[in-house]
Amino acid sequence: MTTSPITNSFRLAGFSGGAQLSVVLTELRSPSSHSFDSGMRMVVASRPAGATIEVDRRSFIKNSLVTGSSALLASRGFTAGSSSSQEQVPDAVAPSEIDSAHFPREFLWGMASAAYQVEGAWNVDGKGESNWDRFSHTVGKIKGGATGDVACDQYHRYKEDIAILKRLNQKSYRFSTSWARIQPTGAGPVNQKGIDYYSRLTDALLEAGIRPFCTIYHWDLPQALEDRGGWPNRDLAGYYADFAGILAKNLGDRITTWAPFNMPWTFTYYGYGIGVFPPGKASFDQFLKAAHTVNLAQGEAFRAIKAASSKATVGSAYGMAPAYPKTGSEADRAATARYHAMNNLYFLNTSIHGEYPKAFVSGTPYEAMGFKAGDEKIMKVPLDWLGFHYYTRRVVSNGADGSQSSVGGHFGTETEGEGGSSSRDPLTQIHVEMPTEGPLTEAGLEIWPQGIYDLVMQISREYNHPIIEISENGCCYLDGPDETGRVADTRRIAFHRQILAELARAIADGARVRAYHAWSLVDNFEWADGYTQRYGLTYVDFRNQKRTVKDSGLWYGRVAATNRLDV
Repeated sequence: MTTSPITNSFRLAGFSGGAQLSVVLTELRSPSSHSFDSGMRMVVASRPAGATIEVDRRSFIKNSLVTGSSALLASRGFTAGSSSSQEQVPDAVAPSEIDSAHFPREFLWGMASAAYQVEGAWNVDGKGESNWDRFSHTVGKIKGGATGDVACDQYHRYKEDIAILKRLNQKSYRFSTSWARIQPTGAGPVNQKGIDYYSRLTDALLEAGIRPFCTIYHWDLPQALEDRGGWPNRDLAGYYADFAGILAKNLGDRITTWAPFNMPWTFTYYGYGIGVFPPGKASFDQFLKAAHTVNLAQGEAFRAIKAASSKATVGSAYGMAPAYPKTGSEADRAATARYHAMNNLYFLNTSIHGEYPKAFVSGTPYEAMGFKAGDEKIMKVPLDWLGFHYYTRRVVSNGADGSQSSVGGHFGTETEGEGGSSSRDPLTQIHVEMPTEGPLTEAGLEIWPQGIYDLVMQISREYNHPIIEISENGCCYLDGPDETGRVADTRRIAFHRQILAELARAIADGARVRAYHAWSLVDNFEWADGYTQRYGLTYVDFRNQKRTVKDSGLWYGRVAATNRLDV
């Protein structure tokens, strides 16, 4: 990365007393294809007089217009029709850019959920025990001692939830299947009542004019398979392919959009690498084996689905985060490229090219991961489209010196570092930070709208401009009903307005994005955080399962109807 500073002094609107500031305008260029080259970054916060700020031309102009023309809002954020930003913050999107953003006529607006997080009915109609049933029933694993035994009871209330989707003009619903509901032990006979449930769900979606988007596996493994070694056991690739084939055979006449795994890096690393998810193991070698099995399973499932359904298109639902080097040093840029390879491409590159990306300092540890001759052919499959999530960004530095970083933490499904350290492992040698430069959601995640633009554009460049679906994006705020029953979650509206404005910019710049799925349709069981976080666009009172569409849901419904954000 090179910088060419141009220095000026001026009074910046929005800073108390008009403090005199030294501003460095920089244009950032990255010599590495692994780094984000959109350049144009901004770092601005309230600083004392004489402080130096690094700012690029685009962001300076954009944010100066924001502060010069808009009044600051209260800490709860701005309303859907507001033309003001909450405060002068880094990476804020100008109101004019939000108001002018638009999406293609055929764009698919959707919402997402996951079986264990919403279905409940954990032991109903022949369903077997899953790893999350066992984990949540173990004392001390989930905040508040919560479980997904009932969750949002969507197993019994799916028609009510689909009615909400239809009311809000949604055209796609991303849901997942419970493996243990269909094969109680993960292998062997099919539980027909499980198939019947997903058949009814699919038919109800189609009747409402909504595309069923099926994520086959969203983390709930039959406990019987965990007892046989879980994902580090290579045999699971075959069991999983059989399961995928059963689904496609029974539902493939109606479901055409399939993603084999939700966030495969997350459940393999959390479950086997650091132990914060089931089965609670903490071994990097176990993670490597689990991840390799999942890569094999992804390829085998692709073939099984295609063999069972001629209508099927198969993509993905990867978790991804744009990564930025902490400094311009060659070591930090190389570490950032390794992060991108490990966290963003580890399951994508194996599919597209049949080989692992360059995530390791000293080469791919094939022996440790249990790689066998011919595995590259099993992993390689021509995905029909790419789906991935975006929540927040990462800042990466070289970890070869073994130093510790204090900017780690576990935030729901976004984590870096345990025990105050964000040093990963001796094989990747990266330090990863969860920045707090921008405003934070109530889950502690930084809001960084340009991250979705950078990520979409980089994946588009690196993989020959594929069709892309944003399979998940959302934010946690705990707003509840007021005395009239209304949930005025204005901060969630503000979040989505900025994220979607940057997504619209990516589409305008050539990215082939065809869908966006907000997380989530309803407040739900948020894994190890239990019910302490609320991501839904619909409020759920877990005492009686009453649903109340939040202001953000009503706003998002208008967006879906108009393909615009100024609604």
